[in-house]
This record gives sequence, C-alpha cells and structure tokens, in this order.
Amino acid sequence: MSATFPPDPSSVRYAGPWTHRDVRANGIRLHIVEAAPERVDAPLVLLLHGFADFWWSWRHQLTALADLGYRPIAVDLRGYGDSDKPPRGYDGWTTAGDIAGLIRALGHTDATLVGHADGGLGCWTTAVLHPRLVRSIALVGSPHPAALKRSVLRDRRQRRLWLPAFLRYQIPRYPEHLLTKDDGATAERLLRTRAGAAFTAGPEFADTAERLRNAIRIPGTAHCALEYQRWAFRSQWRPDGRRFMATMREPVRIPVLALRGEHDPYILPATFHRGRALAPERRLVSVPRAGHYAHQENPEFVTAELAKLLG
Repeated sequence: MSATFPPDPSSVRYAGPWTHRDVRANGIRLHIVEAAPERVDAPLVLLLHGFADFWWSWRHQLTALADLGYRPIAVDLRGYGDSDKPPRGYDGWTTAGDIAGLIRALGHTDATLVGHADGGLGCWTTAVLHPRLVRSIALVGSPHPAALKRSVLRDRRQRRLWLPAFLRYQIPRYPEHLLTKDDGATAERLLRTRAGAAFTAGPEFADTAERLRNAIRIPGTAHCALEYQRWAFRSQWRPDGRRFMATMREPVRIPVLALRGEHDPYILPATFHRGRALAPERRLVSVPRAGHYAHQENPEFVTAELAKLLG
C-alpha cells in the first residue's frame, strides 16, 4: 500500500446500501451513515466505533438492523472520519453531549446505543448523563469504565495488556507519528493483534485493514483519537476527572447487553465480568469465533444478540 498525500476526509464516504449525511449536533458537524428502514417510525439505533476506527466498523449491522425494521445509524465520532475535528471536546462529558445532541437532531426522543471499545464509553456515559434519551445500550469489548479501572489496578494480566499502550499515548506528538507512519500501518497492527485468527486469515481482513489505514491518516484524525485517551488519563488527577468517575458509578438501570469475543486478547474475562452492581440489568454474552472486534468477526451472531435486546 503506497500513498503520497494524506487522504481527504470525504474518502471514507464509501458507496453501499446506505446514505451519507451531515448532521449538526452539540455545536459540531457529524458525518453519519444510515441504512433506511422500511418503517418511517423505526426505533433509532446509534452505532459508535472505537479507537483508530470509523463508521465502516458497523457495515454489517447497518444493513442487517435496517432489514429487521430498525433505524441504524453509524457515526464518525468527533475527530474521526469525515466529522469535524475541533481542538477541544474529547472528554467524557462532551462525548455524551455529542450523542445526546445527535439523538435530538435526528428527531428522536430516545435511542439504543451500541458501542465498540472506546465507543462503548460513549454508551455508558450517555446512559448516565442523559438517561431519558437512552432506551438500552450494547457494548462490544467495552467494560464499564469503573470496572476497567479497577481491573487495571488489581489484575496484573489486564494491566500488562492495557496500560503500556495507554501510557505511550500520553506523550506529545510522537504517538501521532506512530499512528500515521508507513501509511497507517499501526491501525492494521491493532486490528491484526486484537482480532481472532479466523478473521485475520479471512477474506475481509485485507480490505478492512486498508480502510482503517486510510481513515487514520486523514489530517487531524490521529491527534483527535489520541486526545480521547489523553483526557482519560490526565483527568484522573483533576477535579473534572474525579467528578466524572464518581458520576459514572451511578448504576445504569436500563437493559445492558455486554458482548465479548471468546478469543479477545485485550479485555480479559475477569474484567468483562466485573461491575454487575453498576448495571443490574446487564446480560453477558460470549461471542464465538471472535476476538476484540466481535461485531466484524462474527456479525451474524452479534446482530442476533442485538435483535434480542431491541425486541
């Protein structure tokens, strides 16, 4: 894969059985991708991608959920893909405000939120800060933030898997270089090392990896992606971060579906099982033949579980 110039943000507007739109919410422009449902009044399902990713992560669920009669919309989060990349707003409070604003801007009074990895943090946060707007949430490889923090502090194996990269992202400028050098090879490496062997050896891997490498090289994207990670770390020693974590310990009293690929090498089973008191209506499901990207590796299984939650 060779490239001379950074990709244009519009390069992520891939054609398919969906529509690309721009929606203003919480003071910024968000790029969304919608597969039209048959019902005009279809329930809204927002699909939120993870770190170093973009809306394409949800291509399978977009069409499958629309066929089931829902209104699925995949979002390029603030700073990603073809959405705006403002200099600020990569904290938990603003992320929840972006999602809440998008629900309202789309003309709905509530939605089910589905998030992978860091996108799951947006699900948890919006459910706590804007509970009237959230019917239910589904998480793919995304434990409750308080449960993840406790696991990193107490479980040596989880700390060894999660903490080194998180700390490496805190230094200025160099992590941006790491994410974008060699035509975005790090984005492919993250996918390769965290997905299951069946996916990395399968027919979709090369195409998915190429699209990730393109998306992370869009000007400003790597920096914005890292700013989410930097706020999560630096805020721990500031009043806003302590207040955020204290707020997040408020139990989420809506249906919660927690999905983890059975071969996920990044989020360990013990971490996945923590936090029952924080989500009393949580249902835990292990996704067979999948690693950290379960919604892409075994999309039929994940969509079936989402249908149970939505039904």
